[in-house]
Amino acid sequence: MTQNTSQPQPVVPDPRGPREVPQRSEDTSWGEGAGPVAPGGAVTGAGSTVTEEDLAVLAEQLGREPRGVVGIAARCVCGRPTVVRTAPRLPDGTPFPTTFYLTHPGAVAAASTLEANGVMKEMTERLAADEELAAAYLAAHEHYLAQREALGIVEEIAGISAGGMPTRVKCLHVLMAHALGFPGVNPLGDEALALVRDQWRPDRCSC
Repeated sequence: MTQNTSQPQPVVPDPRGPREVPQRSEDTSWGEGAGPVAPGGAVTGAGSTVTEEDLAVLAEQLGREPRGVVGIAARCVCGRPTVVRTAPRLPDGTPFPTTFYLTHPGAVAAASTLEANGVMKEMTERLAADEELAAAYLAAHEHYLAQREALGIVEEIAGISAGGMPTRVKCLHVLMAHALGFPGVNPLGDEALALVRDQWRPDRCSC
């Protein structure tokens, strides 16, 4: 199961030609996953408390009542939620593997644009060819599982993370959400954020 998004858009070739893959940087400009406020002002942290105001904003962002929200993993510089942390079992009993769920409309649209332009297929191909990248992505998968299991063990989804991890890329919304909550942990999530930086970025409000 991956994050539900709007109807996929047709693939549009990039008129600029082949894209240079951005290099990973140790400088994650939007901060550390455990920190309350990152350099540049974006707020991160999987333990951030969710408020009634947050729930109202989430309902506006999602167009429905949010389900199973246990925290805010990342916030816009204005304070509105960007990523929510979700319980591994929803109130209706449904197992829910997507612990970190991208909610900011601008970020969701940016992820959808990347997906429509074939970035997931390219990333998956690189995973098969690059052992260092594959190892880092496996570590991200294990981190995701640990974060979810901290909220409770759900046998139906044991060992299953989200977004295609650890061997494929199936949902960039999931990877970007993980990277926003914990910069530097998910290499392809960090890369996706770098690719959409001209369209959306976490340290600049576009709410």
